[in-house]
Amino acid sequence: MPAGSPAGSPAVPSPGSPLGSDREIESLEEFDRVVASGSLGGYRVQSVDLTARTAELAAADTMEAVFLGCPMEPEAAAKVRAGGALVFPPVPFLPFNPYRAALYRPEELFEGLEKGYGNTPDALAYAWFERTKSDGDIFASMLRSIHDDAVSDALDELLAGRRVVGVMGGHALERGSAGYAGAARLGRALAREGLTVATGGGPGAMEAANLGAYAAPLADTMLDEALALLAGVPHFTPSVAKWAAGAFAVRAAFPGGGASVGIPTWFYGHEPPNAFASHIAKYFANATREDGLLARANAGVVFLPGAAGTVQEIFDNATPNYYQSRGEPTPMVLVNRAHWTRELPTWPLLEALAAGRPMAGRIALVDSVDEAPAALARLTAGSR
Repeated sequence: MPAGSPAGSPAVPSPGSPLGSDREIESLEEFDRVVASGSLGGYRVQSVDLTARTAELAAADTMEAVFLGCPMEPEAAAKVRAGGALVFPPVPFLPFNPYRAALYRPEELFEGLEKGYGNTPDALAYAWFERTKSDGDIFASMLRSIHDDAVSDALDELLAGRRVVGVMGGHALERGSAGYAGAARLGRALAREGLTVATGGGPGAMEAANLGAYAAPLADTMLDEALALLAGVPHFTPSVAKWAAGAFAVRAAFPGGGASVGIPTWFYGHEPPNAFASHIAKYFANATREDGLLARANAGVVFLPGAAGTVQEIFDNATPNYYQSRGEPTPMVLVNRAHWTRELPTWPLLEALAAGRPMAGRIALVDSVDEAPAALARLTAGSR
C-alpha cells in the first residue's frame, strides 16, 4: 500500500508516473488482449463498454488501473475498486462523451442531420455549452476540461510522426468564390506533398482547405466538379443542414478521399464544423484549441486572407517563433500582398519583429495562393 493510504482503502494511482499511450486501452479488442495476461494493473481504460466482461474484470489484477467512462456491471465496478482501481463512471444525459478515446468523425457530429441540424450531436453539445458556460457549476467546468484533454490526447496520438501544415483563413469565404477555389487547390497541393493538412475545422477557407486534402488522392477533375456542386449552397446561413448536406453529397459522389484534420470549437458554435475533415478535434475552450492547432503545425502555417481571428492566429504563431519557445521557428507564409500590407497591414509588423532573428528566414509574403506551396517548401529547406 502506498504511503499515506488509509488502512483498508484502495491504493490511489500515481498521476505523475510515466505511462504513455502504450498503457491506454481504447477498444474492446485491446482490453481482451491485455486482460488475457491476467493484469490490468496501471492501465487506463478509456470509454470501453465492459458490461459483457464482468468475469474477466473479477479475475484480473486492477491495482492502480483507471477506468474512464467504461460502462460495467455494479459488481464489476465494486470489484475493481476494491482491487485498487479508480472508476470514473459514464455521465448520463450528456450530449457528448467527456472520456472519448478518439477524435470525432463528421458522420458522428452530424448524425441525424436529415431531421434538422438542431438534432445533431454537434448542435446539442453547443446548446449544452451555452447553458453551462456561465453558470459557475464546477461539475460542468470539470466535464469540459476532461473532454478537451481527452481530445488533445487523441489528437497527439493521431499526429505522432506526421508533418503537419496549418491552413488558416476566414470563415466568411463563400463556396463558389475564386478565393474558396484557391484555398481548395492549396489544400490539395499540400496533401499531395505528403503533408497532413490541419485547419480550424469550420466553414469558409477552412472547409476549402479540408476539401482540397480530401481531393488529393482523386482525379484532378474531381475538385472542379466538387466546387461546382458546392456552389449551390454558398454559406452555412441560413441553413446549416443544407450546407452540410451539400458536403456529404460531394463525399458520396466521390468516395475514397484523403485524410485531414479540423480543429474547431463550440466557443464559436454558431459556425458548424465542416464535413471534409476526416478527423475533427472539437474543443470547448477556444484558447486550448487555437494554441494546440498552431503548436502541432510542425511543418509551418499558411495564412490566407482573413479578419481579426486570422490576425490573432498570425501573432499567436509568431510569438513562439520569436522567442523560440518551441524550438526552431517554423515557416509562416502569408497569402495576398494587398490584404496583408494595405487592408490589414500585418506583414510590416511581422517583418519588423523578425528582423535580426532566426525567424526572419522563416516568413514569406506571396501574391497568390498558388505560390504558397513553393514558398513553404523554400522556407522548410532553409531550416535544414
